[in-house]
Amino acid sequence: MSPAEPVRDPAVPVLSVPLPDGTRYVRDHTVYACVTGSRAQGLATPASDTDLRGIFLAPTPAFWGFGKPPTHVPGPAREQLSWELERACALALRGDPNVMEALNSPLVLGVEPVGAELLALRDAFLSRAVLDALTRYAHSQGRKLAADLRGHGAPRWKHAMHLLRLLLTARELLRTGRYVVDMSPYREELLAVRRGETTWESWSGRTERLLAGTEARAAHARLPAEPDHARVEDFLVRVRRASALG
Repeated sequence: MSPAEPVRDPAVPVLSVPLPDGTRYVRDHTVYACVTGSRAQGLATPASDTDLRGIFLAPTPAFWGFGKPPTHVPGPAREQLSWELERACALALRGDPNVMEALNSPLVLGVEPVGAELLALRDAFLSRAVLDALTRYAHSQGRKLAADLRGHGAPRWKHAMHLLRLLLTARELLRTGRYVVDMSPYREELLAVRRGETTWESWSGRTERLLAGTEARAAHARLPAEPDHARVEDFLVRVRRASALG
């Protein structure tokens, strides 16, 4: 035991602050709900799950005590995940593909006024940081798939499909200036990859060309170098203040 470590009397019980009920936040304070994954991407098959995503606004007074609201909550439904508004904004400012997909999903289940304001801010999150996040993921997953090939003789084709999908998302962002979730135009190609109806050489050649093209064009993309942090923070402060006063 180091000298700085306190000595605890085993006769004294350890007290802990109970965490808030995350399900209650999702049930009572969701401001935006949508479907993501294969159904939103136009890649669903009869066996596909329904991935539910949401954003909730924890009431400002909930932050004043020791037990802070959760940053994210799994459930209560199967394949459901919700983020607290601040966490969702922070991730989107970094270009996180999961949150960006949720904010741009074509399958919206419900929107409250705060959620509508958030959706109106989607262009504030678009920047070269989104391209960087997509290409970083591609490099990382590409190395893992190559390791699978060396270790097991074949890659995980489902993961190979998702890597290709994200590179196509990056290309659409460069082409249109929008974060496109619906991959219906590429459905047959992507599902063929998922089924393993390709070769490693063909798949890797396709993804390497897409990745090289994205990286070459990123510096000249019609996108700001950085997201609009100030605009997003102004929105967050406004809704926090309104929650405290209301």
